[in-house]
Amino acid sequence: MNKLSILITTLLLASVGLVGCGTSTSKNTTSKNLLTTIKSEGKIQIGTEGTYAPYTFHDKSGKLTGFDVEIAEEVSKRLGVKPEFVETKWDGMFAGLDAKRFDMIVNQVGILPDRQKKYDFSNPYIVSKAVLIVKSTNDNIKKFADLKGKKSAQSLTSNLANVAKANGAVLQPVDSFNQAIDLLVSKRVDAAVNDSLSFLDLKKQKPGIAIKVVAEQGNAQPSAIMFKKGNKELVTAVNKALTDIKADGTYSKISNKYFGSDVSK
Repeated sequence: MNKLSILITTLLLASVGLVGCGTSTSKNTTSKNLLTTIKSEGKIQIGTEGTYAPYTFHDKSGKLTGFDVEIAEEVSKRLGVKPEFVETKWDGMFAGLDAKRFDMIVNQVGILPDRQKKYDFSNPYIVSKAVLIVKSTNDNIKKFADLKGKKSAQSLTSNLANVAKANGAVLQPVDSFNQAIDLLVSKRVDAAVNDSLSFLDLKKQKPGIAIKVVAEQGNAQPSAIMFKKGNKELVTAVNKALTDIKADGTYSKISNKYFGSDVSK
């Protein structure tokens, strides 16, 4: 074989190798978008806590349920796939999404500017307000500004922790709303800033619990489903599912089941 023939053969083999390298079908590659992969696999993996009633928790039988869980199930059904929930502590939730342990997070994720720089969000599907919770016997903390120098039980990466920190609180890290309330009731912290709807649900479940709300933020915080950036097709499909859920009355049914009212606005 002469030198020209060898050169041509080498170039042809290199060309075949490059074509072969472009056939990857793993999640989040350019050759196959995430929505297509989800539909072909017939399932969508969803990050959620499982410890944050009434949004995501286990009922008496041990079944994972809640407002967020039912919304995620309805979205999945309209995408034509099966939901698979991956229960994760809140402070590890974003890292789990980064590591592709799940395809999206449905767990009362507030839409904040710093998060929008790194992640994409669906349209908001619920709004709620931050409330300041203390023991029933506490008369020293009456407003958010009174948190200065006080110990507040918070999930460190939540927007609620930002509220407590902005008002001068010393943050006591917790993994869940239930843990925050346990610390508060046992007097190991002075307060907790949390979601107004979670507080109302807790009082409904445990009317005798010795805690109270002493202040409420004026502006409601919207929450949405969160995704890694670069999955436009999936975000668009989820937004359509959310629109359809609201249009056909399914959202209202779920909302009334857990809250007795429409919590989308």
